[in-house]
Amino acid sequence: MGGFFFKSKNPKEMVAWYGKHLGLKTDQYGSTFWWKDKDGNDCSTQWSPFADDTAYFAPSEKQFMQNFRVDDLENLLKKLSEEGVTIVGDMESYEYGKFGWILDIEGNKIELWEPIDKVFQ
Repeated sequence: MGGFFFKSKNPKEMVAWYGKHLGLKTDQYGSTFWWKDKDGNDCSTQWSPFADDTAYFAPSEKQFMQNFRVDDLENLLKKLSEEGVTIVGDMESYEYGKFGWILDIEGNKIELWEPIDKVFQ
């Protein structure tokens, strides 16, 4: 799991509440959970509230969006496209990884992330 994102009426208050009452180490984006993969590499999973009016989850109308960590995003998107899976937009690359988006069979937007975890350390 790469992350869990959800809509909130007030993301800043939500982040502060989770920090205060549940002890999450938070920043302006939410909270990053660190763990080790099967090879002992540091990996991260992000928990983030988004503003209620965000268009980031579109075309899904859900109040949340999942993010999955993947290997070789470019080839995965090609394979999924060949299988008839709806690809949303174009793959994007940043210093912290590559991103792509798909829709599941109910129209829920799913973010796929090929991470570069060392950038966050």
